[in-house]
Amino acid sequence: MHLPLEFQLTTDEFLKIGFAVFCGGLLGIERQYKNKTAGFRTIILITLGSTLFTMVAQQAGLGVNINVITGIGFIGAGVVFKDNIGVSGLTTAAVIWIAAAIGMAAGAGDYPLALITTILSLLVLKLFSLLERYIDKVHHDKLFVIEFTSADYNDLLLVESIIKKLKLKSIRRQVSKNNDCLKAVILVTGHNNYIVQLDEKLLLMTQVRSF
Repeated sequence: MHLPLEFQLTTDEFLKIGFAVFCGGLLGIERQYKNKTAGFRTIILITLGSTLFTMVAQQAGLGVNINVITGIGFIGAGVVFKDNIGVSGLTTAAVIWIAAAIGMAAGAGDYPLALITTILSLLVLKLFSLLERYIDKVHHDKLFVIEFTSADYNDLLLVESIIKKLKLKSIRRQVSKNNDCLKAVILVTGHNNYIVQLDEKLLLMTQVRSF
């Protein structure tokens, strides 16, 4: 004799699931708008999954399933990329991490905590992004790898004098000689507008082969 399966979802459980989808959707929209790797659907699924794991753990009398954090770590690592320029995807990985935490809060029934954290996360992503862009504009770093057409050391001194005239700071990272041509690696720091001007001046210099 086969007994029929019975699924019983309470109003509170529906509320937890709906709240998780709502909060995850808010974060997901922000990531999708910025065309990030983990977008709208991914963030919702992460939040929903964390909520369900928390609900199941509580029904089993385990409180909160901390193993969710370990699983989220693997997903977060998948959106972080490193290349010769730097590391990208760290903010998206952090959003994945906070989305899981919000889902766990929703699954535990702490709706005010989940909502406040979602709003604060959106404020950080939006307002602090503007602040970051402003700071990057007034204090921008750019690594120049300059190859000259000859081994004349005066060409390097000329470039450094141009950098100084543009009110930029520079640090020589490396100077070498290859095929009778000078090569210099210089870290330049300053206002982004002045760095753009430096790019334009280097383009016009016949002594510079590439940078």
